[in-house]
Amino acid sequence: MTQAKPSNAGVRRPIDLARTYGLSAQAVRNYERDGVLPPAQRSPSGYRRFTEAHAKALGAYLALIPGHGYAAGGEIMRAVNRGEIDAALRVIDRGHALLQRDRETLDAVEEAVPLLVGVERGPQGRAAVPISVLAHRLGVRPATVRKWERAGLLQPVRDPVTGHRRYSPDDVRDAELAHLLRRGGYRLDHIAGVVRQVREAGGTEPLAASLRQWRHRLTERGRAMLTGAARLAEYLDSGTGT
Repeated sequence: MTQAKPSNAGVRRPIDLARTYGLSAQAVRNYERDGVLPPAQRSPSGYRRFTEAHAKALGAYLALIPGHGYAAGGEIMRAVNRGEIDAALRVIDRGHALLQRDRETLDAVEEAVPLLVGVERGPQGRAAVPISVLAHRLGVRPATVRKWERAGLLQPVRDPVTGHRRYSPDDVRDAELAHLLRRGGYRLDHIAGVVRQVREAGGTEPLAASLRQWRHRLTERGRAMLTGAARLAEYLDSGTGT
């Protein structure tokens, strides 16, 4: 038996909206429940009825995800649906500020890579050293090493007996990076970004090989933010949330 079509051509069932975006009907219902979509109309029998505005809202949310992520995308849409446009724009601004910081970190890493040649992880069999030995090796005061630790550049462990700091071969490498980059005039926050990327890449050589992919990801994220902004503007222009 063929189900009768709704008399209002602009009204859509959850499954209709879901098929448009390759989702399940339950996902659409969940998005409405979570406030990502505005409240649906209800038929006399209690079934949800979605409109073109809901379709635009769903399209905007899905377009925001690649650039801002699920959590921020949901926060943006809930604010819009409450009519709090300024709150939504603040979330978007935070996303752009984070992208800018990531670009600055990448720029710092790219500028630093030529200086990092030859600074690699020490032999893993080498014993951890105390702060006095590390400071002497670098020609700095122990207070400087502790300052780098507070800035997140170093992650020493504590000796279980004495409680003194012990610096592993990786810590020594990171300290050498920090010392080198400080002499080059880099700020501690940028050095922290470089050291973090070296740790995650497994060394300076793998890091150098990954920079192109890193910049590509940032570019794609920026483009995704533009697409998300365009879809959100379409939704706002439809009159919802304004």
